Amino acid sequence: MPELVLTLSCIDRRGIVGAVGSSMAARECNILESAQYFDRASGRFFMRVRFDAPTGMTPDGFREAFRPTLLAYDMDAEITDLAGRPRVLVMVSKTGHCLNDLLYRWRIGQLPMDLVGVASNHEDWRARVEGEGIPFHHLPISAETKAEQESALLDIVEREGVELIVLARYMQVLSDALSRRLEGRVINIHHSFLPSFKGARPYHQAHARGVKLIGATAHYVTPDLDEGPIIEQDTERVDHTMTADDLAAAGRDIESRVLARAVRYHLERRILLNGDRTIVFK
Repeated sequence: MPELVLTLSCIDRRGIVGAVGSSMAARECNILESAQYFDRASGRFFMRVRFDAPTGMTPDGFREAFRPTLLAYDMDAEITDLAGRPRVLVMVSKTGHCLNDLLYRWRIGQLPMDLVGVASNHEDWRARVEGEGIPFHHLPISAETKAEQESALLDIVEREGVELIVLARYMQVLSDALSRRLEGRVINIHHSFLPSFKGARPYHQAHARGVKLIGATAHYVTPDLDEGPIIEQDTERVDHTMTADDLAAAGRDIESRVLARAVRYHLERRILLNGDRTIVFK
């Protein structure tokens, strides 16, 4: 039986949950997981339903059957077949902890995606990536070649049918034009010190200031640098006994797990946008 996911949002009204459930039951669908949320500030209702559909039913077929309910409540809705694994491109620079974590989780099946390639502005991780049987794309960049490099990146995205790009500590800023073109399809990870500790060696800067809490943030990329809708965050307490290298090691662990969770939520269609915020049905 096909396993589908319905995500929807609309202006809140009485009867939405009942209408969705009744419509599914009438079409012999079996609900496996359901979550909903009403945002009082915007007056909008959000819902995610994972369900078994009758044999042979496609997302398009379900949408057509579900159309009366969609129209009745003026819903913005997406229907996804979970058997169709999203095609993902990972980008990395010289720091590889997030890349290694994603490769491991992908290899053991924890991240339901087709990893179509890894792109980097350096050669450092070619052997690691190609050892997994994954294409490695070297895209060197300078101020003079940025437009050319981003054009090459778009060629890969279009040729491989990439649905999601994961910036696994990719240390180049995407141009505003590229960020707009790929909006909603790029996830980035950064340490939560921003904007307090910018530039090189942020954990060493934090150590010098005696911070007591470190963390990481995963978010969608927009033209506003590091200010896109936040998907996931985590923190860890630190203290005076830890060196700058200890902080950096703890930070690497936090960054890896926060990015992996954000990617999984996206792959499983658990994220709905609510303006500049996200609704994440975990």
